[in-house]
Amino acid sequence: MRVAIISDIHANRHALEAVLGDIAGSSVDEIWCLGDLVGYGAEPDACVELARDQTVICLAGNHDLAVAGETPLADFSGAAGAAVRWTRQVMTHENIEYIATLSPSGAREDIGLFHGSPREPVWEYVLSAALADLCLDAQEHRVCLVGHSHVALSFDRGGGEPATGELRPAGSGVAIGGGEWLLNPGSVGQPRDGDPRAAWMLLDLDGETARFNRCEYDIAGAADAIRAADLPASMAERLEHGQ
Repeated sequence: MRVAIISDIHANRHALEAVLGDIAGSSVDEIWCLGDLVGYGAEPDACVELARDQTVICLAGNHDLAVAGETPLADFSGAAGAAVRWTRQVMTHENIEYIATLSPSGAREDIGLFHGSPREPVWEYVLSAALADLCLDAQEHRVCLVGHSHVALSFDRGGGEPATGELRPAGSGVAIGGGEWLLNPGSVGQPRDGDPRAAWMLLDLDGETARFNRCEYDIAGAADAIRAADLPASMAERLEHGQ
């Protein structure tokens, strides 16, 4: 089975539509989303509705939980908190009810799924090999997928050695047939690894490989939508730089 993995859409319809178009040409059987459908961006309803229609499994991220009223706004920075308050005001009741049903963790096809990490599914950013080691100790599945950091990367461990990891540029791939793995597809709607293109990952469960993909999208259109909604300008400016 071939699965498209997406994460951290952040109400960026332009990016999500581009990624779904890219996925459509890749012969996938299912789409899994690791959370944060909303937050930061200006089109939360459109992104939630696309995710509801296109994904087989969808997790909740910390921004989703905040919009659903399950995480306090005090846990967010000023700009992120402002986006959560705005999102609560503009989203339909039906879509807020939908994200309230989502969980930050799950599993499918013997793959562990987490928005944050196996240790802390909501908030933990896994960005170092030392932290990945702790997560690999905690995970119940040999292969786990995580989001939240907005950085495409992979960590692996085998043969009693410590975990190692690296950033994953567009077009790179890993063979995951042996050892333990923690994989992050990067962010659809707000990449933070210096590449502003929308990110997603192709997971081939039969071939036991993962390939990291990027696609162009209308960054200016997404930024204009943020400004038109009178959301913090910094959230529009960062899209161009992939930060």
